[in-house]
Amino acid sequence: MTVAGCKPPAPPVTDDTLVSSTVNGVTLVHRHAVSAPAEFTPVDESYRALYDASVMTTPDYGGKVVRHLENGKPFQVLGKVENNWLAIADADDTQLIGYVPLKAGVPAERYEEALRNDRPRPRRAKQVCVDVGGASKACRKANTATWILD
Repeated sequence: MTVAGCKPPAPPVTDDTLVSSTVNGVTLVHRHAVSAPAEFTPVDESYRALYDASVMTTPDYGGKVVRHLENGKPFQVLGKVENNWLAIADADDTQLIGYVPLKAGVPAERYEEALRNDRPRPRRAKQVCVDVGGASKACRKANTATWILD
């Protein structure tokens, strides 16, 4: 009697299968659906979203949308990658979930400052003045049709 042993087949790889990739000496753990970056510069900093940005499977707009960041919510930036994109993870996590454009967020400690700087500033109305003879002049604000004589 002969007994032969067979190795069971490996489970099929799906989009949700976790894989690891080493880029520039850094090991990244990510889902199979998320592509590994070609370049990687570690950041490892907490950021906050400036708008509801799409999280992509590749560091460009050619990938698929994995999910969306919520405006004002924190997320972890693992590093900067090609095309000026950020490799991100959920807050306080290290698993790469996808990529967002560089302007999608700011470091958490600069979030309030970024919001203040983004508010529209009131514009001073420009005055238009013409000489009307001697030392006199007539002026009007650019946004009105009323002239005032000085």
